[in-house]
Amino acid sequence: MTSYAAAGVDIDAGDRAVELMKSRVARSHRPEVVTDVSGFAGLFDASAFLRYRRPLLATSTDGVGTKVMLAQRLGKHDTIGIDLVGMVVDDLVVCGAEPLFMTDYIACGKVVPERIAEIVGGVAEGCRLAGCALIGGETAEHPGAMGADEYDLAGAGTGVVEASEMLGPDRVKPGDVVLGLASSGIHSNGYSLVRHIIATAGLGLEQVLPELSRTLGEELLEPTRVYSLDCLALTREVEVHAFAHITGGGLAANLARSLPADADALLDRASWTPPAIFEVLAGHGSVPQAEMDKTFNLGVGMCAIVPAEEADRATALLSGRGVPAWVLGEIVSGSGEARFS
Repeated sequence: MTSYAAAGVDIDAGDRAVELMKSRVARSHRPEVVTDVSGFAGLFDASAFLRYRRPLLATSTDGVGTKVMLAQRLGKHDTIGIDLVGMVVDDLVVCGAEPLFMTDYIACGKVVPERIAEIVGGVAEGCRLAGCALIGGETAEHPGAMGADEYDLAGAGTGVVEASEMLGPDRVKPGDVVLGLASSGIHSNGYSLVRHIIATAGLGLEQVLPELSRTLGEELLEPTRVYSLDCLALTREVEVHAFAHITGGGLAANLARSLPADADALLDRASWTPPAIFEVLAGHGSVPQAEMDKTFNLGVGMCAIVPAEEADRATALLSGRGVPAWVLGEIVSGSGEARFS
């Protein structure tokens, strides 16, 4: 007899995964989350927007790229969801938006309830760190299209910002300074190059290289730092003109997106030392500096552009919240480029 299970889709396993993840998801909820008994949609009480004069909704969607392949190789699935949240909510906060809620989507070759629960648990933990709620999601089993141990995940987030308080290039002017906010490591960009270097250099994920204090695999799976609450705290206490989330394309390309057409950002490469993992990748992969610059964050996961007189207060506030920060450069007259001086 032909059945869905015979085709490789296990509905019962999916139901077990939902039961296992429920308590973890609940920990991410905000007061505005409304229960939809049917479970077909996530509900959020929009009456919270009544305190805004002109609320603008911001939305972002992303995935974690080929970093999931390393998580699968190492059998560690509880942090990749944090990466997903970081990639989504830290795009939202660039315009000053407060992340409100997220939904996620996981496609896999075979639903293993415990593994799915670990992945979603990571997403829920990321949402907790970001101050937003995980209000819905979907898990899809794709036998034949994906191997039994393969999966991929994506997410979408929504935030809100008062129109008059939206941040961006129009606020940036010569004389401002650029603050660098330290990354936790590679975050979630450049992993195709990372995997190429590992393969061609014959590196093992269980190796402890002289430059590192833990295994290479542990270093590479370090989850993305979630900056949203720190950035929002900064905007409440300090005059902030713009943020830039440093993702694919590297520091200069992403920072340029937050500059007006008549200003440049001059960055001082001597102002910080990139984490050792970048030295490892550049050395074992013979990767030139220009390629490193446009592929990785090199230790700077977010930038904030503030008036020069606010720099000390801003770095002190961030450091007090556990986010190392420093003056990375300055804004000068120019043509909308970010470059190293």
